[in-house]
Amino acid sequence: MRDARPEGTPYPKADLVLRGLARVFDLLLAYAMARAAGPVGPLFACIYLLVADGLIHGQSLGKRIFGVRAMLIPRGARQGRPAGYRESVLRNAPFALLGLFYGVTLVGWVMLFVVGVPILAFEAWMVWSDRLGIRIGDIFGDTQVVDGKVVTKVEVTATHPLRAVQHPGSGAAAAHRAAA
Repeated sequence: MRDARPEGTPYPKADLVLRGLARVFDLLLAYAMARAAGPVGPLFACIYLLVADGLIHGQSLGKRIFGVRAMLIPRGARQGRPAGYRESVLRNAPFALLGLFYGVTLVGWVMLFVVGVPILAFEAWMVWSDRLGIRIGDIFGDTQVVDGKVVTKVEVTATHPLRAVQHPGSGAAAAHRAAA
């Protein structure tokens, strides 16, 4: 197994099936936009693919449905922050090219298969082979896709370390109840 980010993160690797289904959903949504909006459709698809992960606190519509989220790799003050629009654009630029290729007639379809399919295949291989599921887009955006449930646990532990380990019957409140 490779390790694209040797310093690691506090997040485990996201479920690859959920992550893949989220990406397929977003690509199909972009394709539907490209088809439905006429001549400007490919531009809308490209814009959606670029900003999608910044829409709902690190979640595109596909990520939201399948329960995964793009998170910034914690460094200093940005502990536990979901990806924003800047990171979304950086991490999704290779996929936005697919939307642009769709808009160009025959040359676009050739480019889609000559450039787009290898990009998709390489990114998928990176996600599968890396121990944290980091792909080239994640390196550019300094992000990692994680399961939504794991993020909640890490955020609680990071923001309230004592609450994460205390039980309801322990601490000063329990001592006060015992004395009363």
